[in-house]
Amino acid sequence: MMATLKMMSREKKPMKAVMLRLRNGWPMPLALQGVFEILQSVVFCLALITLPLVAVYFSGGFLEDSFEAILQFGGLIWLLIHGVPVEILNLGPEGDPSSVTGWVTLIPLGLSLLPFLFCLRAGRRIARASYTDQLWQGLLGAFVAYGAIGTGIGFLANNAHARVNIIAATFIPLIIALVGLIIGARREAGSWARLFGVDTAAYIQRISPHRRWAGSYVWHVIVAGFLGYVAAVGISGLLLAINLGVHWTDVANVSQELRPGPIGSAALTTVQLSFIPNAVFWVLSWISGGGFSIGTGSTLSTLETTVGPLPSIPMLASLPSGEMAHQWLFLLIPVAAGIVAGWYFLRVGENHLEDWFARRIPFNALSLAASTASLAVFTGIVCGLLSLIGSWLSSGSLAIGRLVEIGPNMWATAGALALQIGVGTAIGYLIAPLFETDPVLEG
Repeated sequence: MMATLKMMSREKKPMKAVMLRLRNGWPMPLALQGVFEILQSVVFCLALITLPLVAVYFSGGFLEDSFEAILQFGGLIWLLIHGVPVEILNLGPEGDPSSVTGWVTLIPLGLSLLPFLFCLRAGRRIARASYTDQLWQGLLGAFVAYGAIGTGIGFLANNAHARVNIIAATFIPLIIALVGLIIGARREAGSWARLFGVDTAAYIQRISPHRRWAGSYVWHVIVAGFLGYVAAVGISGLLLAINLGVHWTDVANVSQELRPGPIGSAALTTVQLSFIPNAVFWVLSWISGGGFSIGTGSTLSTLETTVGPLPSIPMLASLPSGEMAHQWLFLLIPVAAGIVAGWYFLRVGENHLEDWFARRIPFNALSLAASTASLAVFTGIVCGLLSLIGSWLSSGSLAIGRLVEIGPNMWATAGALALQIGVGTAIGYLIAPLFETDPVLEG
């Protein structure tokens, strides 16, 4: 009798667990949850892109009568903001030799923040639902789903006026997805150890002191270079805002001459705002002396200004024209950004290369000069590489008339910034002790 009761009680436990699962819901597999989270991101992003187009369509702002074509246009914009080149086939009357044809490769970086932020959100939610050794399942599901969505949008968006390469539509959007998912998961996890199960502190303890010092030096050089470049970009953004404010009357006059109407004005403003990050990189190339181009044959920099005919875009009315007095002084701005990098490097106190030189060179002045020059060169290289990335992202073509070459002169800007920020780093590292206080001496 007792044995029968025990068997009945054992049978009730699984049934009770099943009933509890049915009541609270079965947990979603992590791979499927990754698909669900990334699908939400794509839907939200496409909605934000397509709704303004639909509003312009119903206000009569498009010559195209097909609503399907407007949705396809939204899909092409979604691919473009991920960096997928869009080929324009025909935007003029049939048989017209002046019809616009070519590749649109200029990425509106302001709109590119939308998929990045949504993927960052998806990465945080996937990490929140995962254990350390299971996170890859959700990220892999999201990653594969994003590629499949890009493929589908590429197929559906291709039409008689524009098309994209399906392979590019599949793989290029994965770059933003991967970066956003990883950063979002890392922010939620709080550390790389919790994210991937790698104990970085324990690994560092196992390596030799010389390798730790070398690794610490290299890492802080990279951080200093990144800080100097970010400071230069931030100053460029401030200068852009000041320049737009000074030329606001010219910008407003061009906008009024276009007479786009309320909805058209909102759409035009949105387009211009989406290119504000691009313009920040253009200003950075201008103050560095490397210069940038707005159309074939044009060059704008602190050393030379040559501008041809431009389309009636209000923001372009703020471009510098003519010769400015003492505009070469703008070349000192990246040097100031480099001083910030040098000051940071002194504060962290990780200049182990200076210790290495000091043990081999008997004269302190020579060892300090050698280590500071090395720091300036290494930091300048980091800034130059970052500048190449920023210039490449903000460059491209609009496939309209002369506007097939837009953006910074990449190599000239990278070389100029490497020199200016490198010199500024050396100055900042040398003058920072004059403004630092030693608490030991004060005590």
